[in-house]
Amino acid sequence: MNKQVHVIFRGRVQGVGFRFFVRDHARRLGLSGWVRNLANGGVEAVATGEHERLQQFLVLCKNGPPAAVVQDVNVEWQETSEGLANFTIR
Repeated sequence: MNKQVHVIFRGRVQGVGFRFFVRDHARRLGLSGWVRNLANGGVEAVATGEHERLQQFLVLCKNGPPAAVVQDVNVEWQETSEGLANFTIR
């Protein structure tokens, strides 16, 4: 059964390849969804997939790429959305 997670990352997460890192790991894990920059300097992501794979995704993203410094992660589990396919950068 698929689950969905909505995540806000704060810290040094823009201009360091963070969105590409998130997208690449989500695709490797077979997740659907999207990731985008926020005006306040954070990064927002929505991912849908198997619960265990979403847990792996969160662990990977909390570390981020080498140039990123993830200081805060806000995770909200949600009902699964319809229409999410692949994993894209918005």
